[in-house]
Amino acid sequence: MSIAQELGVDVDVVLYIKTPPDAPTLRSIIAKLEDPVTDLVRRDSMWKKLGLTDDDVATVDQVVAVLVKHKQLLQRPLVVTADRAIIGRPKERVRELLS
Repeated sequence: MSIAQELGVDVDVVLYIKTPPDAPTLRSIIAKLEDPVTDLVRRDSMWKKLGLTDDDVATVDQVVAVLVKHKQLLQRPLVVTADRAIIGRPKERVRELLS
């Protein structure tokens, strides 16, 4: 968000835990996503605890199902514009997208 402020870009911040994206919203984001769809899913301790593998998130349908069920696994920051979406890591990617 600080990059957006630096660049003077208005943003809407969505707190994904309080207002998680539903399946249609995720599909809309995925349609704009420049990154591999599987990258939307975090591989962290929750991932391990759930016993998930890359085979569980190999397709768009699988990614949507996992993220609807386990919103905490949504990779962030996720930056979405009218026609593009990226995972904002490293930060320079956010600057490129919003410039």
